[in-house]
Amino acid sequence: MSSTMDSDPLLALRHAIKTKSPITYVANSEPTGSLLAASHIVLSPTLSLPKSTTTRYSKPGTSAASPSDFFTLEAVYLAWLLRDAPVAEYMKQARENGLAVGFVSVTERKSIVEWLEGKVHDLKRIVSLTAESTTPPGTPTHPGAATVPLTTPKRTAHAADTTTPSKRRYVADQQDVEVVKRIKQNEVELRDRNTVLRGTKANNFSALQATYSEKLKKLKETKPGTTPVLAPTAGPLMQSRKAKNLYPIIMISSSPTALITMHNVKRFLQESLFESSSAARERAAAAGNSRAEDVIHIDRRRVPPSSSSQPTSTSRGDIQRYFVVDSTDALQKFGADAWERVVCVMTTGQAWQFRPYRWNEPRALFHHVKGVYVSWANDPPNTKIKDWNVTELKIDPHRRHIDKSVVAHFWQLIDDWTIANKPWLIKS
Repeated sequence: MSSTMDSDPLLALRHAIKTKSPITYVANSEPTGSLLAASHIVLSPTLSLPKSTTTRYSKPGTSAASPSDFFTLEAVYLAWLLRDAPVAEYMKQARENGLAVGFVSVTERKSIVEWLEGKVHDLKRIVSLTAESTTPPGTPTHPGAATVPLTTPKRTAHAADTTTPSKRRYVADQQDVEVVKRIKQNEVELRDRNTVLRGTKANNFSALQATYSEKLKKLKETKPGTTPVLAPTAGPLMQSRKAKNLYPIIMISSSPTALITMHNVKRFLQESLFESSSAARERAAAAGNSRAEDVIHIDRRRVPPSSSSQPTSTSRGDIQRYFVVDSTDALQKFGADAWERVVCVMTTGQAWQFRPYRWNEPRALFHHVKGVYVSWANDPPNTKIKDWNVTELKIDPHRRHIDKSVVAHFWQLIDDWTIANKPWLIKS
């Protein structure tokens, strides 16, 4: 049985999963943590298989007559690895791991996962090992291709004496592998109306809703029988400037160790109260929100420059809305000119945060936006940020009564920088 599992990739993968053996990746005989960069998947200390190895699991709607009609070991393993991932995330991860086509579909994922975990014993589209050959039917032969002798009733007695069924193993011909690669490059994944409408990520229309809420409110307040007065139409330049006047954007680090994350940033900047990210996550999970939003809006009442530091009933400023994101994917939802609206980047001092940014070098980045380095008040100085042109924002680990002054200092920094560098983003 052990020999059979070693010779069959599908059984070997199933055995590793059922016994909870660690599954690792190897690239050029060196361990790697990335499935995309790996060339082999290590299923046991004695078994390492190329991730492109063809399995006996056939693709739906095919005749199972050629190697391209079967899923690769990588595709089957990725279906099990992402068994609990949502549909959009699963398809995204499959594309990022180089499986734009040829991955196990969402409708097929559950059945193969149950088979791999031993919950079901038979799966209709897994070709039986009792077939005469483990090579898919119709596979052309090439000179020099490696073959494995098989024991069948049609074989000679001599062949039956020298081979056993447990030693049968499909060895992909290298020329076939190259042909399949070229075919896959030209393949186009068929989509139906459901997959097209579903998309790859959730859309956030809060900005559009906020834009039209005020206009709808004015229309409702218009008395019946009266014609609303239309404002003069502004030119294209004024219209673009007016659109930019609305909502500045603040980017924070996506690092899970950051003090300010998408879980606690709203309460910190809007309510002036710091709460640890883990506590905020648990509180949201208890309320039924297991995942943080990718775009958060913060409404803040600005104090007019001529008034005192504390607004009175006669000197209350306008409410300024800000958007907070932690990734460039979320930033792209604001359009092609989104970086022109970014006024602040909060950093943890880790340079990898800036790699996908428009300016991925810290000195250039903080020349175009306000940089804020968030840390604990008792942390030692960080030597990495001394040349970054950032302002340190210190948060006390215990004294919550000083959070209000820390947040007020942050907003004063943002106001001063925005007025000096991007005044069109300040709501007049």
